[in-house]
Amino acid sequence: MAKDWIVKLSKYILLPMAILIVLFVLVVTIYISFQQNRIAREIAIDDLDGIEVLEEITLGGVPQTIYIRGKDIDNPVLLFLHGGPGVSELVPVRHYNRVLEEHFVVVSWDQRGTGKSYSKDIDPDTLNLDNIVEDTLELTETLLERFETEKIFLVGHSWGSIVGVHAVDQRPDNYYGYVGIGQGVNFVEAEVISYQYTLEQAHYRENKTAIRELKDIGPPPYSEDDFEERLGIQRKWLFKFGGEVHNETDNFRYLLDILRLHLLAPEYSVIDIVNLVRGNNLARELMWDELLNTNLPEQVPELKVPVYFFTGRYDYVTVYEKVEEYYDLLQAPKKELIWFENSAHSPNFEEPDVFIEKMIQIKNDILDQ
Repeated sequence: MAKDWIVKLSKYILLPMAILIVLFVLVVTIYISFQQNRIAREIAIDDLDGIEVLEEITLGGVPQTIYIRGKDIDNPVLLFLHGGPGVSELVPVRHYNRVLEEHFVVVSWDQRGTGKSYSKDIDPDTLNLDNIVEDTLELTETLLERFETEKIFLVGHSWGSIVGVHAVDQRPDNYYGYVGIGQGVNFVEAEVISYQYTLEQAHYRENKTAIRELKDIGPPPYSEDDFEERLGIQRKWLFKFGGEVHNETDNFRYLLDILRLHLLAPEYSVIDIVNLVRGNNLARELMWDELLNTNLPEQVPELKVPVYFFTGRYDYVTVYEKVEEYYDLLQAPKKELIWFENSAHSPNFEEPDVFIEKMIQIKNDILDQ
């Protein structure tokens, strides 16, 4: 009797379910492949003087991936340093800022341990700020030689802005200018302000759950043992209150949009997406202390190239107040603080048209001198 029941279960329930699952996976795979091919055709650069290359190079003895796109190889080179640490922006830069390719040769790069540059064999001891700055300088030299130019533009977002400032500080002769987006300044002080802002917003909105959870974790700094859990709670509510992405308050929907963007991107495979998550987790674990040790007003009080800070009016991740303070103190041959009135931490993605317009203006101002 039991045997008959098992046979019927397998025949009428388990087998049809297995077939449906296989069919679903097949349909999704075909859909993703179709969309990737469609997008690849749409974004292809076929200009005679253009370039479109996704390739692996070695920096600091570690294989890493760069993505070079531009309509004219004689345009100035722009190297983009992603945030995180460990958060690839290779796909979003192409998706949101593609118009830049008409004016620059845009180079995106998955830093060691990130996304397409992730490897399970990577030595954790090599994942630190000093090595990534050295990788940046080596990549810069490679680009200078490859495109036969004396200088390039350097753009850093969030974590990448810390890397960028140190790279420019060490080799200002290699850069036309530096643009910091969501510029990191002093993360210890910024985290305290960010927490206070989030708690104030919770009270203002009378969100009892947020108030309770934020009071439970208390203000930073957090210990190494529990920082990830506590920071995750604070960031959840900061996102909800528009302090990370100003016009988006549904964190789950936002993450789904990011996942969809990468799933349909011809540059990324499913394995790359898995590695993006793995690399981000590893980088956060190993380099959180690097962020907490950042104090740029003391470490880098002067830069010898033109400096531009792109700052979202609602940025409570690196915190716009700290950017203002650093801007006032920083010595540079030229400096400008550019506000994005409808952005938080990522104005290059939240207001891409304004970002592109400002980048073109900066390029023209510097090269026309």
